[in-house]
Amino acid sequence: MTSISRIHHLLEQQAAHAPDAVALTTAQTGDITFADWLRASRDLATDLQKAGVRPGHRMMLVAENSFAAAAGLIAASLLDAWSIPVNARLSAQEISRIRDHAQPAATMYTHTVSDAALAHAQAAGAHDINTGPEPAMLSVQPETVAEPVSQDASQVATLLYTTGTTGDPKGVMLTHANLIYGGRISASHREITSEDHIYAVLPLTHVFGLSSAFMAGLAAGARLELMPRFDAGVTFAALKSRVSVFPAVPQMHALLMAHASQCGLQHLKAERLRYISSGGAPLDLAWKQKVEAFFGLPLFNGYGMTEGTAGIAATRPGATRADTSVGRMLTDQEIHIDQPDEHGIGEIVIRGPNIMAGYYRNQAATDEVLDTDGWLRTGDLGYLDEHGNLHITGRAKELIIRSGFNVYPLEVEAALNRHPHVVQAAVIGHSTNGNEDIVAFIQPLANSGLAPDQLKSHLKDQLAAYKHPTRWIVSDQLPAAPSGKILKARLAKVFADELAASSDR
Repeated sequence: MTSISRIHHLLEQQAAHAPDAVALTTAQTGDITFADWLRASRDLATDLQKAGVRPGHRMMLVAENSFAAAAGLIAASLLDAWSIPVNARLSAQEISRIRDHAQPAATMYTHTVSDAALAHAQAAGAHDINTGPEPAMLSVQPETVAEPVSQDASQVATLLYTTGTTGDPKGVMLTHANLIYGGRISASHREITSEDHIYAVLPLTHVFGLSSAFMAGLAAGARLELMPRFDAGVTFAALKSRVSVFPAVPQMHALLMAHASQCGLQHLKAERLRYISSGGAPLDLAWKQKVEAFFGLPLFNGYGMTEGTAGIAATRPGATRADTSVGRMLTDQEIHIDQPDEHGIGEIVIRGPNIMAGYYRNQAATDEVLDTDGWLRTGDLGYLDEHGNLHITGRAKELIIRSGFNVYPLEVEAALNRHPHVVQAAVIGHSTNGNEDIVAFIQPLANSGLAPDQLKSHLKDQLAAYKHPTRWIVSDQLPAAPSGKILKARLAKVFADELAASSDR
């Protein structure tokens, strides 16, 4: 094949090169070869076409990681339709808002691996559709207008709605070129080959899982083990026995270490595991070192966002770092720091083959972040060190101003995460009487009895007094995206009663 302009071309390549090699494995289907994956995707595309899906239509996937989801992504590409991966754990209202905005011609539900998807399918009056070894359900929305179709790789492949969106839905248009680049650069950067076994528990409905796991595995011809949900015990066993590459968010590593501790273990001994990474949320140095000691491996850090097809910068194998830098920009990407302060910290602005085509049906929002020269304003703050490594200092919109002092939540979170009984922490600002309170949300280690007074003592020698949280909420569970990333936008709502009752004690 001379031209790769669609993501399904990558699967066709792998099926032609190694048809009997295992491409996917799931608990429901067992091992699936590249040839079988392609065959099932083509059959599904035929059925979707019979149901009325045409080039330029949108096709929603209400899904959790599964073979049916993988077949649906490829089938949409075969039809020149846009896939819209949406996590089945969203509420009916959230899914309805996305559907109203995207107006898909059809919606597919991975009901065999997800009770949530089944409930959504039943509510929509969906019917069964054949996806090979793992059935799915389908509902059809008539009279959908198709978007124009381009024959080159600039054609939109996927529409992703960003985590924690409030107000009107904001759909990120990622092209086939974006996803092919994202998969190839992720595989190349991590030195992934057809011999690797990737543990794909990051949701395919999130750009991190879609690009850095699914597309990377497809580009390299590696084996992808698709897991619908993260379970610390199940993941621990998989890492010990068979997995070689484990892309994850920091919270997954935290929960793995908590699980091991409850089992009386301090380390994970895994013969095949060679690459562990952290993305989707910030790291702090002490916590990074704790993870590395637990695995006996370097923890590779990275930085990305939906609008940048996940990967923007990452640390490199063979170049282990003793700090929390996210490394250098990935190949063919550019960066500049806009309006740096006296410490060199400013907004991160990027350009490259990973940049989205824009926000669907929202030109105003697109123009706010993407200029005519292709530069994307990330809304993140950071600086470049003398070696060109990028350091993230926080989100511009998350800056807390406490009594005239600037407080970056990332710095406070990092200090809190150093406490041995903290699984994860999140810090937000909360307006009160013309000032901003610093509110810390803490998920403690089970049965640790962790109390705010202990955390206050812990912070005493680590942070200036004005950076100390003024309100504390300790909970066994914090609202999180399917990727494991804490949903800061929901914290105030979920804990509204506790916020109203809390005080600086």
